[in-house]
Amino acid sequence: MPSQILAPTTAGIHPERFSDDLYFARNKKITAIFLAVFLLAGFALRITDLGAESLSEDELNKLETVEEYRTHGLSGKNGEHPFLMKGLQTVSIASAEKLNSVFASQQLHISEEAALRFPVSLLGTFTILLLFLLVSELFGRSIALISAALWALEPMALGFDRIAKEDSLVLFFFLVTSLFFIKSQTKAEREDANWIHYLLGAAAGFGALMASKYYPFFLSIIGGYYSVVINVPGNKWNVGKVRWLKFFFVMGLVFLILNPTIVLPETWHEMLKFSSEKRIGHDSYEFMGGLYPHKVTDWLAGVPWTFYYVFIAVKTSVVVLALFILGLPMMFKRRLGDGRLYILLWAFLWFMPFTVLGGKFTRYFTFAEPLILITASVGFYFGVKWLSDKLSGQFAAVCQVIIFAAVLVFPFLASLSVAPHYRLFTNALGGGMTSAGTYFPHDEFYDTSTRDIIAAIEPLAGPQAVVACETSSLFEYYANKNGRTDLSFVSLSDKGKVAVLNIGDFVVITRGRRYFSNTAYEEYLKTNAKPWAKITVAGVTSALIYDLNETSLAYIKTIANQ
Repeated sequence: MPSQILAPTTAGIHPERFSDDLYFARNKKITAIFLAVFLLAGFALRITDLGAESLSEDELNKLETVEEYRTHGLSGKNGEHPFLMKGLQTVSIASAEKLNSVFASQQLHISEEAALRFPVSLLGTFTILLLFLLVSELFGRSIALISAALWALEPMALGFDRIAKEDSLVLFFFLVTSLFFIKSQTKAEREDANWIHYLLGAAAGFGALMASKYYPFFLSIIGGYYSVVINVPGNKWNVGKVRWLKFFFVMGLVFLILNPTIVLPETWHEMLKFSSEKRIGHDSYEFMGGLYPHKVTDWLAGVPWTFYYVFIAVKTSVVVLALFILGLPMMFKRRLGDGRLYILLWAFLWFMPFTVLGGKFTRYFTFAEPLILITASVGFYFGVKWLSDKLSGQFAAVCQVIIFAAVLVFPFLASLSVAPHYRLFTNALGGGMTSAGTYFPHDEFYDTSTRDIIAAIEPLAGPQAVVACETSSLFEYYANKNGRTDLSFVSLSDKGKVAVLNIGDFVVITRGRRYFSNTAYEEYLKTNAKPWAKITVAGVTSALIYDLNETSLAYIKTIANQ
């Protein structure tokens, strides 16, 4: 007889919230082997060709901050973001330089791009383990193992972990926080006197989260869960005022240790500038071919509220999306146990604000992506459970393993089909790869071709040539690396600079960098001029390079002078 799902007890929260009755997760050693394979596969996919894409403008800011730290010591540069990630990147880049010098004779070389991104990829890999441990606490090993496997292989999870942004660190430390917080509940319910240690571990985890990105409102997720559980009859998990004071003390102490630049006045100056939205460099965001205002405070007048729901629909591999739809109604069933309350609060307190904020990026979804994969894993569990209950004995066990392996093939092949440019993945529902780059071009391309654009311009550009583009500092960085310090770069959105371009200068139209301020140039050039060069990524056009002649220059200047 298959074991039965454990329902919540009338006495309160049952420490074992869900049964493990799928064959491949019953044995702890077999589960550990599976998990080790997923960790290795996830790590390999995250670091292979990690430097294949150019730095983005945001990543260049991080690199410049690292150089500032190494040259002048800690400072408030890039102070709108906490220190922890930049500290890890400093160690990574210094280590890469050391390794490059040691292995120079073997012609091994770690690029700056790869070194800058490596800490995120490493912690993204360990997110596989944390997700398994947390979901094991909430729903048991079966659903946990599937969730971990999907995080290891799903294209968007991989894409998020291959850019040098803070969002993957936020997720990592949120999972640390959640794991310790839920463990403290489990230990308290089992009358283990050491449960307070897990509570303080959760505090340390959230301190590290805040040292990664200033997201204090995510504390509402664990606070909301506690406020629900504390009122359950028979609950033995009572933190009390004194323990909460210890919680916030530990959280603050860890935050200060991991974010020492917070004490610098320059950091506060940068934070205030950022929070006033004076640091926003562009006037819009392109979504599904339309341009929208992109300030957080634009609310529903900004990027449409459908943004993240479209993202789920077109960027999730089809089989995982189907399992998510199957699992979604199960998340509201009591038979899934009380662990679902934590997931539902996590979902509500992320989707509620991020749906209505006017400024959106797909990378913000890093924090919510596990919710999709956990729900898909619930769908897989109940689907396989329903099927195997109709079969008998050993045959049912074999079928479970085969279906498990078969399901994982789909996200794995989806990832391989676009490697190493995982963010470009677009499923069949979204039109497949023929539609890649048309939904969220800024985040799908993320300045990936700048290095190739400079390589294409360099042979043709005469001395002192000027290039009009949208990321002039990034273009200058790669031009200088190529020895073309004579080239000048101006913003395509700066009408005054564009108005003084000359014959022989260049205009670069970069996918994902179309704004209200420059769309007229793009519309004219695409309609009336032939690009000198076309740059592609994974078969998708990422940039068009135009060399200005007498005719095109006249039109460009006319637009600039309007």
